[in-house]
Amino acid sequence: MDIDVGFWLTWLLLLTVIIWIADRILKLRSRPGPVGSIVETSNSLISVFFLVLVVRSFVVEPFTIPSGSMLPTLQVHDYILVNKFAYGLRLPVTNTKIIPVGEPKRGDVMVFKYPKNTNEDFIKRVVGLPGDHIAVRDNVVYVNGKRMGRVLIGEARNQQAWRREYVEDLDGHKHLIYQMGPIDPLSGEQEIPTRTQGEWTVPKGHYFVMGDNRDNSNDSRFWGTVPEDLIVGKAFYIWMHWDGLFSLPSFSRNGGLDKADEMQAETQQ
Repeated sequence: MDIDVGFWLTWLLLLTVIIWIADRILKLRSRPGPVGSIVETSNSLISVFFLVLVVRSFVVEPFTIPSGSMLPTLQVHDYILVNKFAYGLRLPVTNTKIIPVGEPKRGDVMVFKYPKNTNEDFIKRVVGLPGDHIAVRDNVVYVNGKRMGRVLIGEARNQQAWRREYVEDLDGHKHLIYQMGPIDPLSGEQEIPTRTQGEWTVPKGHYFVMGDNRDNSNDSRFWGTVPEDLIVGKAFYIWMHWDGLFSLPSFSRNGGLDKADEMQAETQQ
């Protein structure tokens, strides 16, 4: 997302407050012509801008999913809600935390400012907490030497590629992930992409994040960890799916993000 809505809302609120102060001093509304009309409209918008800014900055904010890096948990064009209160109250624009409320937990789906370009919002799953040692070997995640469990619930392949769907368990937090890779044209064997494997140590005050679409995600394995001051909030609800102007919105996916228990139960029936 390239437009910083919070920044412009703050400036619009500041502008309307300045106009209101000027009106109180100079009685601008009583002037004939467009000046009085503009001032009256501006004064009526103060409460609107203030309410929207407060809700968006401190309570909840809507986001749209632009890519498939969080498949199968989140689909492209899902519309989600993000809890801005979950990780502490922050000032708009500067994102400075003023009241600590909570910290990200392993397994949370977190929205944050992309460290390489803070004008962009990213969404990934928290895998590593400050001080953790993270390893990915043969597509299996290890946290501080402990293997994170996973259960295979589906797989598919063709002549070029393979894909598996798992329920992964991050210290009690179950969610769905995709693993995929190419098929060796000579042997017909499934290959594991080496670029997604490795080991990392999470610095103090940082978080290690990964996409649920493990082999198609630009995440901490490639650009590093997320500083605490770039955190935006915790994603918690899908409220709509809409592919675009030439399609109808769908509400069939409404609900919480992680449905791993439901999917696992279906495969066992």
